[in-house]
Amino acid sequence: MARNVMITGGGTGIGLAAARAFAAEGDRVLLVGRRIEVLEKAGVTGALKYPADLGTVEGARGAADFALEAFEGTVDVIVHSAGGFGGRSDPAPEGGDPLEAVAHQWNTDFRINTLTSVLLTEALREHLTSPGGRIVFVSSIAALRGSNQGSYGASKAALHPYTYDLAKQLGPRGITVNAIAPGYIEDTEFFGPSMPEADHRRRVEAIPTGRAGTPEDIAATVLWLASPGGGHVTGQIVQVNGGELLGR
Repeated sequence: MARNVMITGGGTGIGLAAARAFAAEGDRVLLVGRRIEVLEKAGVTGALKYPADLGTVEGARGAADFALEAFEGTVDVIVHSAGGFGGRSDPAPEGGDPLEAVAHQWNTDFRINTLTSVLLTEALREHLTSPGGRIVFVSSIAALRGSNQGSYGASKAALHPYTYDLAKQLGPRGITVNAIAPGYIEDTEFFGPSMPEADHRRRVEAIPTGRAGTPEDIAATVLWLASPGGGHVTGQIVQVNGGELLGR
């Protein structure tokens, strides 16, 4: 039976790969992201699109209301792929107070990486299919080992206890909640197409499997967690990073 699947950050990278995977299964897919032009270019056949800043109450509520109307009141799967490095998308003004710059960076990263997931989840948690609903968060290897600048890894790590709490709260309804922690993933906006070759080689050399991950690697894990086969897996932080956390 076709499921109702909502994917945030669905216009690029991991979110787009997940959207294509669910669409290939015959599921109904709703893409949510900040930029409608990116969603329109995604090319996912039959997908609905809704532009919203999910880091705001207004944006999250609007996206939730749209989903419930489009899906006739029930959402089966939510994949939270929206996020990024706030210093790149919303840098602090130059020449300002250094402490204000720190506050700006941390507030921005928690808004785009934590609140985008929390607000939409809270808006929809009572409307998830019971039993059988699925929530999947996209975390990061940075949540497990740091990110050399603090706020990004911390904002992703905040999703982990939220995952545990939701798994316990929603488990009695037959809803599973998990997070995936990718490592270095090629072909995403996060790492960008302009990464110097030397940096790419350095990252790959630190991965035991000897290659970078792809958005499709993460999408395959998302699809499994959302499948009947993943129905007894909940409250987990699933590492999909080729052993990068272990190093070589």
